[in-house]
Amino acid sequence: MSMTVKQASEKWGISERRIRTLCSEGKISGAYQEKRMWHIPIDAVKPVDGRYKSQESILSQIDRKKAELDKCRPLTEGEVERLNEEFIVEYTYNSNAIEGNTLTLRETDLVLRGLTIAQKPLKDHMEAVGHKEAFDYISELVKEKVPISESIIKQIHFLVLADKRDDRGVYRRVPVRIMGAQHEPVQPYLIEPKMEQLLIDFAESKEHIITKLARFHIEFEGIHPFIDGNGRTGRLLVNLELMKAGYPPIDIKFADRIAYYNAFDEYYVKHNLSAMENLFAGYVNERLDTYLKMLKN
Repeated sequence: MSMTVKQASEKWGISERRIRTLCSEGKISGAYQEKRMWHIPIDAVKPVDGRYKSQESILSQIDRKKAELDKCRPLTEGEVERLNEEFIVEYTYNSNAIEGNTLTLRETDLVLRGLTIAQKPLKDHMEAVGHKEAFDYISELVKEKVPISESIIKQIHFLVLADKRDDRGVYRRVPVRIMGAQHEPVQPYLIEPKMEQLLIDFAESKEHIITKLARFHIEFEGIHPFIDGNGRTGRLLVNLELMKAGYPPIDIKFADRIAYYNAFDEYYVKHNLSAMENLFAGYVNERLDTYLKMLKN
């Protein structure tokens, strides 16, 4: 009996891309490839991630690379543009795709250039444009070092939810359930006090920025303050705070969505923050590598 890469991803809570890498490196015992597909023994043991000996070590790597990046500052306008030219399109594609948008990466690029894609819903076009406008907005907030607040969160959501005029930038007034999730969002009357406390806790936290943002993101999505657009808004907030702290923005890939969803369940079922923390840390680490490589070329 064997399982697919997708099934292993769901079982172990790590990305499909990482599992393929581990298979190709021979680190999953008994895995074999047939017609470009990997077959993994059903009783295979989840491999230990040898990239990082501990959470502290990857955070130390991130701190070291961030210090290297700081030595390159201030970056010129041209350098910033070069570093982000592909990111914005890919980020808009992935963040929207996680929420069900049907535009491909290529189609997202075309829509952001002002073109219309035949046979694709107007909603999908509006979501792409709205997400890009929201990213442009948080980029301006980064320049001004504006502290995060409920009004800023609502403004980001207003831009994100371009296709639902009446729900833009306002907290929901009805209870909701998230299909398949292990956590039930708070009742509407609790949203405002919970959001206020979340922002206080974030401001007062002395944890590493990666740990702080992993916790903030899970708690924000757990409150689920808006009727729709919480995921996109939440991921934009993570990038707002990363960029304000001098880190590159991250792009949680559509292909890694199962590991991303599992990280929420790990927190709410097992009170384990490390799954989301590791996911964020891995992305930040990779983005720092990309920045440093481009700046040195």
